[in-house]
Amino acid sequence: MLDITHNEWLRRAEALDLSGVHHIDGTDEPGGGQSYAAVSPRDGQVLTQVADAGTAEVDAAVAAARRAFDSGPWPRLAPADRGRILLRIADLLAEQRHRLALTVSLEMGKPITDAYDIELRAAINTFRWYGQLADKLTDESPHTAPDALALVTREPAGVVGAVVPWNFPLTLASWKVAPALAAGCTVVLKPSENSPLSALLLGRLATEAGLPPGVLNVVSGDGPTAGRAIGLHPDIDVLAFTGSTAVGRFFLRYAADSNLKRVWLELGGKSPNIILPDAPDLEKAAATAAWGIFFNQGEMCTAPSRLLVHSSIAERITDTIVARARDLRIGDPLDPATEMGALVGERHLKRVLDHIGTGLDEGARLRVGGSRTLAGTGGSYLQPTVFDHVDPGMRLAREEIFGPVLSVLTFDDLDEAVALANATEYGLAAGLWTSDLSTAHQVSRALKAGTVWVNCYEEGDLTVPFGGVKQSGNGRDKSTHAIEKYTELKTTWIQL
Repeated sequence: MLDITHNEWLRRAEALDLSGVHHIDGTDEPGGGQSYAAVSPRDGQVLTQVADAGTAEVDAAVAAARRAFDSGPWPRLAPADRGRILLRIADLLAEQRHRLALTVSLEMGKPITDAYDIELRAAINTFRWYGQLADKLTDESPHTAPDALALVTREPAGVVGAVVPWNFPLTLASWKVAPALAAGCTVVLKPSENSPLSALLLGRLATEAGLPPGVLNVVSGDGPTAGRAIGLHPDIDVLAFTGSTAVGRFFLRYAADSNLKRVWLELGGKSPNIILPDAPDLEKAAATAAWGIFFNQGEMCTAPSRLLVHSSIAERITDTIVARARDLRIGDPLDPATEMGALVGERHLKRVLDHIGTGLDEGARLRVGGSRTLAGTGGSYLQPTVFDHVDPGMRLAREEIFGPVLSVLTFDDLDEAVALANATEYGLAAGLWTSDLSTAHQVSRALKAGTVWVNCYEEGDLTVPFGGVKQSGNGRDKSTHAIEKYTELKTTWIQL
C-alpha cells in the first residue's frame, strides 16, 4: 500500500468522478431514465445516481453480446490475441488501482487498505493469469482404431450472464469475466445494486483496453428486475452467479422456465474452523480465527463463522479472540489505520442485529460486541461480536449471518468435531488446525467442503479452484477448471 494519509483519501473522495450509467456495446448508456441513489455505508451519504436497468436495458445488453459472439471478432481471434487484451485490462486496472480501490471502499464500506492491497490485487492478478492462460489451453485427440481420427474440442459456450454480489465486487466479477473472455465468450455482467460503480468502471476500462464492442456489457439494477431478466433471457447460454442460496434457487428456476441455460452457482456458507489441542501454534490459530471472521466485516461466504474448538483449550482460544475483538480498530473505511469498516448498508446491518438478538434469546453467551457503533457518523457500523455456549441447533450455528459474528462450539473427540462440522446444509470451506499429518488428511477427506485449509485460512492462489458442495453451489471459479463453465465439448469423428 502506498503511503497515503486519511486526509488525502478524503480529498480524493471529494474529487472522485463516479459514473453510474450502464456500459453497453462499448459505450456508456444512461438507459431509460430510471435511476436510484448509491448510498455510501461509511456515512449514509449519496455518492451518485445510478441507472436502474429494466427489461429493455437487459435486452439491449444481451443483444449486443449476442451480435459480438455470433458475428464479431472476439470468438474468432487467436487465443494469444485474446490473451493480450486481457493483459491490457490487467494493466489498466493497475494504472487505475487507487481510483478503483477508492470506489470499492466508498460503495460497500471496505477499509481502503483492504480494497487496495487485497481486492485490487486479486482483480489485477485474475485478468493477468487468464490472459497468460488463453493460448495454453489444449484440446484432445483420443486413441482410436487406425482407420479413424477422433477430436474433442472445447468451444466457447456463447453469451454468459454473470451476476455478482457486493462484498468483493471486483474480485468476484473478475473471477467470472476473465475466464469467460479467455474462452471466447461474450458477457453481460450485473453487479449488485449495492456496489455497481466499480463494475461499471471495469466495463469502461475493458473497452479502453481494446475489447471489441459488445464483448463485455455491464448493467446496474436490482435482482428482482434486472437479475430476473438475465436469468430468463433466451439468448443467454450460461449463467454464473455468486450470492445467497435463496437467490441461487431463483436462477435455477429461471433456467428451467426459459432455455435450460447452464447455471453455475457459488452460494452461501457456514464454514467450520476446527482447532485441535495439537495445533502447531495455538496463538496463531486463535489470531487467524479472529482475522477470518472480522476481515471484510465478516461479509464473506467463506468466513469461519463456526469455531469448533476442543473443550480442553476452548476458554484459552475464546479469550484470545475476545481480546482481539476489543482491540480491533473500527472506523472510517478511508482511514488507512481502520481494520474493520462499515457493513454494506442499513438493511443488512438490521439483519445482522436480528441474528444477534436471536442468539441472545436462544441462550448463547455474548462475550463481546453485539451492538451498533459509531452511529453518529451516519454509517452502518457494528461491533465485532463473539458468542460462546452455542448449541448446534441454534440459528447462530445453522444460518449464514454474513457479518462479524462468531459462534464458538466445543467438542471432546475428533469424530464429534467432524460431525459438528458437517451438520450444515452448506459446504463451501473449512479450516483445520493440527500437527498430525494423518489427522490432517483423514479429517480433510471427511469434511464436506469445496476447500479445506490446514493450519491456515483463506490461503491459495489462482492455480486452485474455488467453489462448494451441497447447498453452497456447484462449478468452480479460479484455475483452469473455471474455463470448463464457459466452454462446450464437441466430438468430431473422422473416418479415414
